[in-house]
Amino acid sequence: MRHDIVTALEALDDEELRRVVDGLGEADRRALEAHWPVWAHDGQMPPDGAWRSWTILAGRGFGKTRAGAEWVSGFARAHPEASIALVAATVEEARNVMVEGRSGLLAVARSEEREAMVWEPSRRRLVFASGAAAFLYSAANPDSLRGPEHHIAWCDELAKWRQAQAAWDTLRLGLRLGERPRALVTTTPKAVAALKQILARKDNEATGGPTWANPHNNEDFVEAVIDAHAGTRFGRQELEGVLLEDVEGALWTRELIETCRVETVPSGCRRIVVGVDPPASAEGDACGIVVCGLGADGIGYVLADLSAGGLSPEGWARKVAAAAEAWAADRVVAEKNNGGAMVATVLRGADVGLPVTLVHAADGKSARAEPVAVRFENGKARFAGRFPALEDELAGLTYGGDYHGPTRSPDRADAMIWAMTELLVKPQRGEPRIRRL
Repeated sequence: MRHDIVTALEALDDEELRRVVDGLGEADRRALEAHWPVWAHDGQMPPDGAWRSWTILAGRGFGKTRAGAEWVSGFARAHPEASIALVAATVEEARNVMVEGRSGLLAVARSEEREAMVWEPSRRRLVFASGAAAFLYSAANPDSLRGPEHHIAWCDELAKWRQAQAAWDTLRLGLRLGERPRALVTTTPKAVAALKQILARKDNEATGGPTWANPHNNEDFVEAVIDAHAGTRFGRQELEGVLLEDVEGALWTRELIETCRVETVPSGCRRIVVGVDPPASAEGDACGIVVCGLGADGIGYVLADLSAGGLSPEGWARKVAAAAEAWAADRVVAEKNNGGAMVATVLRGADVGLPVTLVHAADGKSARAEPVAVRFENGKARFAGRFPALEDELAGLTYGGDYHGPTRSPDRADAMIWAMTELLVKPQRGEPRIRRL
């Protein structure tokens, strides 16, 4: 197809492109289907720069396999002398997914190329129409990569390789043909050492995204998996493509968080407290606002994370007041370090209408967090639902007192800790009336 036509098509959104395709004749349709950049979405095209490895870290159905097959096919067309490594967890997976799969190398070949391609399963070799050859390897047998030399490599689902580090290291030693040997890794994330090492390298470029970034996915499928797994560890990893790993010495490991999750509070709450970690300024960190309750069963439950950033003191105070009213809270507990007496003044000025306890963060974060973490470990505290942003911050708190979370400050985590300390750690003030959720 002419370059100007392709450029115009690439500028269309998905709906406009479908209308154009529906009006094409068969020959034009086949020509358009062969032009991958028209169909690729963000994260599927090779990044710019002199990278040595490109990692597509993405959710299921993102289009990782299609991106890998198109990248390899394009290289084979341009380099008839190329020797290409196709590496998967097993040779069977390399064959079933990378070569014969619905989005594999045979499927993405242009119509005029297919008759000239030679697929030799017994020799684990695919010869492209240009003459370039791809060879299949099992990561379970790293020694099979010892000796062969290649121009490029495509590594599929590296996070599930049983001997990932050995296979990757051996493969890289054989990537020494041509001017710029490169490797593409397409994988759903999992915190394995080999993958983390690859992502940390300066010569690695990473792209990717969630399952729903692919506009060609079945809408019913996307809705179903989001409904089933949104917010869970499984969903964040397998659908959102987020690499979740435990920080060394984490007070809340990812496994602990999942173990402590329930969908609802089984029998109402005897007390409800709103924990608040005020921001130092409106332009600074978020205001942590977390609602926790003491169940009739004596267990503390995280009920809601209403934290927000960019608010003035009056703005976050109104949000706290609204949370207290909506959840029928009997107390607000707020850290006073960043605002002193202003915190109580602002909250009372917002007509919170209930006791406000100001707490001073005299001890380090670890000292404050550890007694609350122990309650989660022994089953005395739970998450009543899914709170990804809060959970990410909790997973960054360590026994040593350091914070390694995704935000500059663990505002949500601090707010939850203040509320849970009020409910579970401090001596109780008496038996308030029972409140139902």
